[in-house]
Amino acid sequence: MKRGLVLVALLSLVMLTGIKWVKLTPEGEKIRVLEQSEVGNCKKLGSTTASLKAKIGPFGRSEKKIKQELEYLARNSAATEFEDKGADTVVAVSEIEEGKQKFDVYKCVP
Repeated sequence: MKRGLVLVALLSLVMLTGIKWVKLTPEGEKIRVLEQSEVGNCKKLGSTTASLKAKIGPFGRSEKKIKQELEYLARNSAATEFEDKGADTVVAVSEIEEGKQKFDVYKCVP
C-alpha cells in the first residue's frame, strides 16, 4: 500500500513538473521543424515515424509535451537515418494518434 502511494505521488510530481523524457541530441538540434507549405523548394528524402508512451500508467501526458517530444524524436531520427543525404528539416504529415506521428524528412539548404 505504501509503495503504491509513493509511486502515485512520484508520477504526479513528474507530471506536474513537466519533466521531459526525450532529449534532443546535438545532431537533432540541427534539424528544423517546418510546415508543409514551407518546404516547396526542398528535396524530400523519405519519412520517419516517431512514437512514445502517451500515458504513464493510468495518467495521461500533456498534449503539448507529447507533441514536443515527438518532434524531438523525429529530429533525432532524421539526423541519424538521413545523415548521409543532408537532412535538415522535418514536417509532420499526420495527426498524433496514441503517441505516434509520421514525419517527412527534407533537405532544404543546398
